[in-house]
Amino acid sequence: MKILAIESSCDETAAAVVEDGRKVLSNIVASQIDEHRLYGGVVPEIASRRHAENICGVVSEALSAADLDFSDIDALAVTYAPGLIGALLVGVSYAKGLSLSANLPLIPVHHIAGHIAANYITHRDLKPPFLCLVISGGHSHIVEVTDYTKFHVIGRTRDDAAGESFDKVARTLGFPYPGGKYIDEAAKSGSRTAFRFTHPKISGGEYDFSFSGLKTAVINLVHNAEQRGEPISKEDVAASFQKTVADILAEKLSAAAKDLGYRKIVVAGGVSANSGIRSKMKVAADALGAELYLPELTYCGDNAAMIGAQGYYDFLAGKRAGPELNAVATLSLDDI
Repeated sequence: MKILAIESSCDETAAAVVEDGRKVLSNIVASQIDEHRLYGGVVPEIASRRHAENICGVVSEALSAADLDFSDIDALAVTYAPGLIGALLVGVSYAKGLSLSANLPLIPVHHIAGHIAANYITHRDLKPPFLCLVISGGHSHIVEVTDYTKFHVIGRTRDDAAGESFDKVARTLGFPYPGGKYIDEAAKSGSRTAFRFTHPKISGGEYDFSFSGLKTAVINLVHNAEQRGEPISKEDVAASFQKTVADILAEKLSAAAKDLGYRKIVVAGGVSANSGIRSKMKVAADALGAELYLPELTYCGDNAAMIGAQGYYDFLAGKRAGPELNAVATLSLDDI
């Protein structure tokens, strides 16, 4: 079964063709990073306009790269939630029109479920049930994946997501947007023990995260040094901050896996590309005697291949959408 998938939840206009949920025939991404970098972050109105300009081109390119046309496609999949509402509406509106004109069934896909499904592309033997850590710019979740279309969120951030804290710390250190990769690179030549940042204490929700306090502690450290005219090593700050985030994520994920008896651990989302976090997850999984699954770097960030992968399993589960489909800015995995 060949699915043409569309993703436009933030600042990447993407289209892909995926066969049977595991084989990627094409994966095209039109990035807006260079433009949004001028503003230090994603500008929703600009993102929506660029999606409208790019979407026809990326869909055509995805079909061309797969050496297919619409007559070879069995279904369409589109991200409908969560994300920037204007950006989502471009993808949803285009997919609905395409579904009607090409007479193809339309599959609505949850963005976070797509991130989880990216691992089905990298690891063709991976099957639920498993425990998944989803870490991205807007989300930090621990999710029980009991089946391909059944999810239960058992832990989530109370404030900033992991990726959001990376970007804000990176900005304070003078790195360009998006800052995660620059912190990762700087951390490689810094000391992970140069600065000690505390882990937040959270009441209730034993698997929940909080990164706001950590982010503020790092920002205050840098600003105080600047005000005193004291030099501070960006590399050391980056390494110490990254280590702390990785330790917090591993601590919560390990506790959940141990308490709930999971020996199959999956990591997904844009922040799963971070080398320090990937290394820490390997150490944590080994300590648990668990199997660890990480997506290829190509499928860590937003892309349409992951939407096509999840769309396949949603299709098998009978999920369909018609002209009434609308974009949803905020929607928990528990509610789909």
